[in-house]
Amino acid sequence: MRAARYLGGGVIEVGGAESLAPRADEVTIRVAYNGICGTDLHIVQGHMDARVATPAVIGHEMSGVVDAVGEGVDDLKAGQPVTVMPLRWCGECASCRAGHQHICQRLDFVGIDSPGALQELWTVPASLVVPLPEGVSLQHAALVEPLAVAVHDVRRSRLAAGETAVVIGGGPIGQLIAVVARATGADVILAEPDAARRGFAEQQGAVVVDPVGEDLAAVVEERTGGAGADVVFEVAGTRGTALDATRHARTRGRVVFVAIHPEPVPVDLHRVFWRELEVLGARVYEREDFEHAVRLLAEGSVPADALITRVVPLDETMTAFDDLLSAAAMKILVDVQGGTR
Repeated sequence: MRAARYLGGGVIEVGGAESLAPRADEVTIRVAYNGICGTDLHIVQGHMDARVATPAVIGHEMSGVVDAVGEGVDDLKAGQPVTVMPLRWCGECASCRAGHQHICQRLDFVGIDSPGALQELWTVPASLVVPLPEGVSLQHAALVEPLAVAVHDVRRSRLAAGETAVVIGGGPIGQLIAVVARATGADVILAEPDAARRGFAEQQGAVVVDPVGEDLAAVVEERTGGAGADVVFEVAGTRGTALDATRHARTRGRVVFVAIHPEPVPVDLHRVFWRELEVLGARVYEREDFEHAVRLLAEGSVPADALITRVVPLDETMTAFDDLLSAAAMKILVDVQGGTR
C-alpha cells in the first residue's frame, strides 16, 4: 500500500508502506478521503516538530470503508462505510475519571501523536470507529471531524434558538460553527476579512462584516438593540481578535475561545468583570458531537459540496498543502485511493 509521510522541513513524500493486519478489537479501514486542516498545516510548517516524530503519517479528517476486522469486533463488518473519532485516552487520569476523556491529560490524538489516515489502509482500535448511515457520501463524510469540532463548540456555549452569536473568523471551523449555530436557530454575525469567505457565510444566512472596513461592534449593537451578543466565538486566533472578543458580548454573555493561541494573549478582564461574562474554552469533541455531526450531514443541513474546494489524489498531497498555505481555500480533500491525475 501507499502512504503520505511528513519527513520534516516542510516536506511530504508519498511512497510504499507496510499495512498492519487488525489485531483483537481493531479494524482496518480502506481510507477513501482525508481532509487537510489547520493543525496539519502547523505540522508541515514545522511548528509541532517537538511533538510529531518523523517520518510521520498524519491526517485525521477522514472517511472510508471497513476492510477487515480483528477478533472480538462484532458490530462492524467489511464494506461498511465509517469515519474515525481520532482520540485515544488513558482512562486513568483525573480528567478521564471526571468523565472528560476527550481532554485526557495523556491524550493520544491519532494522526498527530500516532499514525494517521493519509495511508491506503489504516488500522485503528474499533472503539474509535463511527459508522456512517446509508446515503452519506464518503467525500462529505470526510467533513465529520471538523463539523464535530463546531458541534462541540456550539454545545459548550449553550447557544439556544433565538439567541445571537458572533463568529470572529471565517475559516473552515468558523464557517462550520456558523452553520451549526444557524441550525440551532440562532442569528449569526460572522466577521471575516476575506471577501470569498464572507460570501460563503452570507449564502448560508449569516450577517457578514468585513472587520477591516466595518465596525463589528456597531453592527452587533444595531442587530441586538444595543444589548450585545449572547455568545461570541473567537476563531481567528490573533492577539487583536482575542482582546476584542469580550467587547461584543451582552451582560452575562458567553465568550468561547476556539482558536489555538500558542502564546499568551491579552483578554479584557475588566469587561469580563463589568458584564459578568463567562469565558469558556472549547477543545476537540466528544462521541455525541461526532454522532450529531453525522446526523447533520445526513439531513443535508451542511453545505458540504460548497465547503469542499477541490479533491486531489494522494500523489499530490504536498501540492494540496502548498495551495492551502497560499490561498484562502475552504477545504481540500485527498483522494487516498486515487493515483496521479
